[in-house]
Amino acid sequence: MGKRRAGRELALKVLFQNDVAAIPYEEALEAASEATDCAEDTLAFARRLVLATLEHMKEIDLLLARYAKEWPLDRMANVDRSLLRLATCEIMYCPDIPNSVSVDEAVELAKKYSTADSGKFINGILGSLLRDVPSESPA
Repeated sequence: MGKRRAGRELALKVLFQNDVAAIPYEEALEAASEATDCAEDTLAFARRLVLATLEHMKEIDLLLARYAKEWPLDRMANVDRSLLRLATCEIMYCPDIPNSVSVDEAVELAKKYSTADSGKFINGILGSLLRDVPSESPA
């Protein structure tokens, strides 16, 4: 598994624990990183994603409410909600990460951690969001 994918997976676990069990992100990040024995750069990437997601949570949730009209955040599967927040954060606030990578990674994590239909659900919402987001500048 690549370092960034491992970092996203770690970030997902932390955001999930913070959202569902109200575990402070520092505590969840420490426990998750110890359980996986990840490299320092993987941990740094996960920390960056978690902090950015939590910092922009209000804006992210407003965007998700706009693009998932038929699925209020409180009715979504907990993992899906955390994944959507993470991917939306990457798309909106991490310009160094290509949008296509953010979507693909969210879909793959959904397939691993959520229901059989979650990948399609997440892809649909993020696809709608991307239609309204300015396209990436060429590298």
